Amino acid sequence: MSRIVVLPGDGIGPAVSAEAVKVLGAIAERYDLPISIAAAPIGGAAVEETGTPLPEATLAACRSADAVLLGAVGGPRWDALPPGLRPEHGLLALRKSLGLYANLRPVHTFTEILEISPLRREVVEGMDLLIVRELSGGLYFGDRRRAGDVAVDTLPYTREEIVRVARVALQAARARRGRLASVDKANVLETSRLWREVVSEESRAFPEVQLEHVLVDTCAMRLVRDPRSFDVIVAENMFGDVLSDAAAAVAGSLGLMPSASLGQGAPFLYEPIHGSAPDIAGTGTADPIGAIRSVAMMLRYSFARPEAAAAVECAVRQALRAGARPPDLGGTSTTEEVGHAVRAALRAETVAGREKA
Repeated sequence: MSRIVVLPGDGIGPAVSAEAVKVLGAIAERYDLPISIAAAPIGGAAVEETGTPLPEATLAACRSADAVLLGAVGGPRWDALPPGLRPEHGLLALRKSLGLYANLRPVHTFTEILEISPLRREVVEGMDLLIVRELSGGLYFGDRRRAGDVAVDTLPYTREEIVRVARVALQAARARRGRLASVDKANVLETSRLWREVVSEESRAFPEVQLEHVLVDTCAMRLVRDPRSFDVIVAENMFGDVLSDAAAAVAGSLGLMPSASLGQGAPFLYEPIHGSAPDIAGTGTADPIGAIRSVAMMLRYSFARPEAAAAVECAVRQALRAGARPPDLGGTSTTEEVGHAVRAALRAETVAGREKA
């Protein structure tokens, strides 16, 4: 029995994670996957319930799980709280406590909805890249201080932190099209110079992978001008966060994009890359596709069921083709309608497979 902990979180998190859980249930039934699902609070919801954004009970549940699915955290109602009590602190603490260091963010276009990209069809059609974002170091975890009108945040990295994420990215590139773009700001930052040095050293063990070093501003420009020129991108924490959001916008919408946060061992964490979107929370218009596709990544990386992961991705495409589009994709479908369409596509595939057999 595989144990999955769901952290619905804040804003649209509960709505999109609910649809993802329903799809997970449909997949478990189709592929005879024995699973148990338990929910736990995190973020702002946890602050209001327990006084802390990451309760000990939530952390204990996650540590004992085989995989964790997160909705989203944060919102303006908690902005006035001290840094250690803000919802985002709960997520950062969870990542660190679980030893997660590589965040995989696949970004590709869907032929069914190419028209929603802000770029011309001939620029984005066929875009298919993977951003590997380092998750445990950099500005998010560096020392910080403020004295009057002066604020300081530090951007620390160790050789080992860079080595392990570089290896993940190089392995991913070897399994894809054999090209890795390592992003840094080596013309300015000492940490970037160390980053470039270490990635170059690690690449020697992967002679089949073509490595290029790209300054972060150049990378941003290329993502807009020629996104198909990338295969795998590896970047430090802040750069990876910003670039993946930009790439998602080029592909059409943040709402489409999933992610997997990996470490040395289970549990891994899966979540859509979008935020809590408090402005549309409770309206029934949130896009659940990123959360649903995060389930596909869970099936692939935590449960080694690539055929089940492929079935989820295929069902998403079928749902889009059938016209299930929430407002961020230019349609009027509700969150539940999109989830229902994905599950209907899964059921249709199952019936078709049985009839064919």
